[in-house]
Amino acid sequence: MVSYKPVSIFKASFAFCRYTIAIMVWISCIVHSVILLEVVAGIFLLSAILKVKKAPMIWIYDNTFNKIWLSDEVLVNENAIYFAHLAGLTLTVVCLIIVYSIQSPWAWFSVLAFALLKSVSAIGFCPASKLYDCALNGNCCVNHKSK
Repeated sequence: MVSYKPVSIFKASFAFCRYTIAIMVWISCIVHSVILLEVVAGIFLLSAILKVKKAPMIWIYDNTFNKIWLSDEVLVNENAIYFAHLAGLTLTVVCLIIVYSIQSPWAWFSVLAFALLKSVSAIGFCPASKLYDCALNGNCCVNHKSK
């Protein structure tokens, strides 16, 4: 089983993807927009299908802003990002199910929780990617000091 598959993408494209999705989830939460939440689900789905190099938000940035302001490249684990996109899709669908089924302003607290989690991911600490590394490689953020 291959757990690490390095792929090179532009650092700014990756940041654009993370920040834009987080902003979209926050706006959805604030204005109670189911449609925007559905768009986020669609982006996560396409990102999982197309993989990180051809993900919609990466592609948009690469073909617009990155032509003007070229950024450095960064190596990412394609498999971990794939897992993160699937996790994001799953959480978005769970939020949509809650919002559709409960039909109450309280249902949007699930979207708020997701927005907070997505914000943590946007600033660079991706819990889904860390979970992937932990599950497959045993890199579970535990520091064992040898004596």
